[in-house]
Amino acid sequence: MKKTIVKKVLSVAFVGVLTMGLCTGCGNNSAKAGSTAHAQEITIKSTASVFSKGVYVNYAAEAENPALNYFYVFYGDGTGSIEDGVAGTANFFEYETGSDTITFHIGSIDPVKEVFTVTSYENGIVKGHFDDDIELVFEPLTGVDIETFNAVNYVNGTFGDDCIYTNANGWTVHYNKNDIVINEQDNMTTFVYTGESAGTNMITVTYSVDGNAEDAIKELGKNWTGDVTYTEGVFPGTEDVKGYWVTAVSDEGSGLCMTGIARDYMEGNLLFEFDEHFGEDEAMNNQVSGVLADILNSIEFPN
Repeated sequence: MKKTIVKKVLSVAFVGVLTMGLCTGCGNNSAKAGSTAHAQEITIKSTASVFSKGVYVNYAAEAENPALNYFYVFYGDGTGSIEDGVAGTANFFEYETGSDTITFHIGSIDPVKEVFTVTSYENGIVKGHFDDDIELVFEPLTGVDIETFNAVNYVNGTFGDDCIYTNANGWTVHYNKNDIVINEQDNMTTFVYTGESAGTNMITVTYSVDGNAEDAIKELGKNWTGDVTYTEGVFPGTEDVKGYWVTAVSDEGSGLCMTGIARDYMEGNLLFEFDEHFGEDEAMNNQVSGVLADILNSIEFPN
């Protein structure tokens, strides 16, 4: 989901993954003639109209029962992203159209130039190749909203309210898109509750290479007011990874309850901070706590 959800990062090596391990065949003269006819049609239409605003699944033309895991999302303004539905990553691109070519500039930093030559265009399906000459198919998806499209959710068949967020640091959680808005910046991700509540309710997840989990929890609790409590246990989503907890109820009378949960992770620490505001409506308070708890309890570390 592009505007309100996340910005994900994928290395430019993804372009090669699309065609890795696949081989090309040799076309006959009649096929080449057919391609020429299609090319003439494309020249008349111009490639500017070949890729319309929408989502296209991408696969090799000669692959038998191809895995439909890779997607090109065209925003309709000369930009888009390449989505990996397995890894849960994406890569921004800009593109320019020619008479029968589309030039992609892939990546936000030091973009890589890739030229795609269109060889046929029929019923919205685009075929062509990059410089390696492997014939690829771009097939448009119907009934998909580019504003809410998520490749991981699409591949896993989760089209309803339950969505999956995949972080570049190797962890995933489930969340309800009707209750949560996700924002991501650098090594910090926030899950903000959007339903009715007594105040701001959110989870802030931070990965840091500065210190271990125990030190991170102690540093977090040191800055809190009120009755601060420290505990230990097994970190959610694991069987034997030690987790460190700190909790406190603010003494400022705002109903703010704070919780921090951390574990050692990739030569650093992974920290979940809960900020919850509780009012007099107990049912509302339980709803908020349940939504945020479900996110943490769904965490997985697939890698």
